[in-house]
Amino acid sequence: MLGLSADEERVYEALVAQPGSTVAALADHLGVPAGPLPRILSSLVAKHLVTRSGRPPRYLAAPPDIAIHQLVQQRERELSAARAKVHSLSEIHRSANRTSPELVIEQLTDRETIAAAVAHLESEARHQVRVFDTPPYYESPGGQGAARNTQAQIARHQNDGVVHRVIYSQDALTWPEKLETDILPAVRGGELARTRRSLPLKLIIRDDQDALIPFDLSRSGLQVAYLVRRSPLFTALEALFEGEWAQAVPLDAVAATPGGDTRQDEETRSLLAMMMAGLTDTAIAHANGWSTRTAFRRIQALMTELGASTRFQAGCLAERRGWL
Repeated sequence: MLGLSADEERVYEALVAQPGSTVAALADHLGVPAGPLPRILSSLVAKHLVTRSGRPPRYLAAPPDIAIHQLVQQRERELSAARAKVHSLSEIHRSANRTSPELVIEQLTDRETIAAAVAHLESEARHQVRVFDTPPYYESPGGQGAARNTQAQIARHQNDGVVHRVIYSQDALTWPEKLETDILPAVRGGELARTRRSLPLKLIIRDDQDALIPFDLSRSGLQVAYLVRRSPLFTALEALFEGEWAQAVPLDAVAATPGGDTRQDEETRSLLAMMMAGLTDTAIAHANGWSTRTAFRRIQALMTELGASTRFQAGCLAERRGWL
């Protein structure tokens, strides 16, 4: 449950089932020693999930619909605060000249330097790389450079155990050739992928060490980026990523199974991936080079084949058939 430890969640659930319990009654119900319970209950009271009254104290759980709503609101406030801090600090440093590597923020001002910084973050990661992926792109999706990057990422995962967690915007999923040539191969290679309707910025985070924020300041592409080292700003970027990750829709189910796939199978998986990511008929049509009418017709045909009345049901039924 959002914002609760495993012990807090277990005690709250017990109080939902046993309202008005004392510490002794709660310990008996859970089959645990009573010693740690007062501390856990005090924490739940402080979070307004439990009320305490009487002597000896009896504890009553707040209604779950209200309690969970409060937790969601708190997480949304934390995410908004992280976004605001990122924006504020980025604005402060936007006009700064490139600084020495010893300082917290380094400004990179040409494509070659930015590309080298991206390669450094990828190659020097020891545990994980976290990414916000949204257009525009320095390397064209489907090109040789993008393919090399994907293969290098897969190799780092398979050989060194480096985890890649990537959140794609819906613009990324509909970008020409991006889904088929970049995203799906990476997911098949072990990438943990999710999607959000939109992302606040482009971002790459290496372990708990440093991050890169590229900006597109002209029609010619990426020409400036900020390399952020461990600092309050870096901590805010980590919080921003984790907040977006918690609300993003998983894309790992779209990874194709190896061997014996046909062109039609691949097209079906791609279409299901877009449907489950929440793309509109227009966006799906744009991504595949179809007309909106063609996209609608193919979606309806797929849903009819699956015997589904909604897109969500289509995803569930496709998974049961082993299509995802």
